[in-house]
Amino acid sequence: MKKLGIIGAMSIEVEQLKEKMTDVSVTQRAGMTFYEGRLEQLPVVVVVCGVGKVNAAMCVQVLCDCFRVTHIVNTGVAGSLCADLDIGDFVIGESAIYHDFDCHVLNPHYVVGQVPGIAIRAFPADKQLVNFAFDAAQTVYAGHAKIGRVASGDQFVSQKEKKQQIIDDTQALCTEMEGAAIAHTAWRNCVPFVIIRAISDKADDSAQMDYPTFEAIAAMRCAAVTCEMAKKIFQDG
Repeated sequence: MKKLGIIGAMSIEVEQLKEKMTDVSVTQRAGMTFYEGRLEQLPVVVVVCGVGKVNAAMCVQVLCDCFRVTHIVNTGVAGSLCADLDIGDFVIGESAIYHDFDCHVLNPHYVVGQVPGIAIRAFPADKQLVNFAFDAAQTVYAGHAKIGRVASGDQFVSQKEKKQQIIDDTQALCTEMEGAAIAHTAWRNCVPFVIIRAISDKADDSAQMDYPTFEAIAAMRCAAVTCEMAKKIFQDG
């Protein structure tokens, strides 16, 4: 039976998902609270991983080892690297890459994002989950989702120069702080995954929204997309 691990970046988002869950049990692991139950009839485990790559990787490993999830979805907020993305739009990550992993000084053949000992540079999401996520985003907010690469690093990125460097290095559509670590750990465990990110700003800073307003909108939309995804996964059997 399929079992979906849902990793949220915001407590407000998890609260909305928890309200929709049934048969809930609560477990503490590695300083995180895991809510196990059903969402849209699908067995799920919902958790806030905390900020940064280490927290994200730990969370995925607990989901794999202790809860035996068969699929993982990560939702949250990201900064735009694409002029076509507006505030509140979604990026569905078909792959994830580190923008702050750079070993080229040790070996000139290494490029930004490449982890020594791993043949691939960007971790590929599951194609079916990408399609489910995109269709779900279209259902929730039609015409406001793009499929592309997500770049991650332990940095809050707001400067235009840094954004341009990440674009040049990774060709990503957005940047955040957990997705690549989630992708990396899921890939290592052979667990299908997808990353869904709501955009918090315009790439050129031409439009802004106060964060509390954006947070409420993003949480509502992310929760709605996750629920739609759960329906599709359950219906798929």
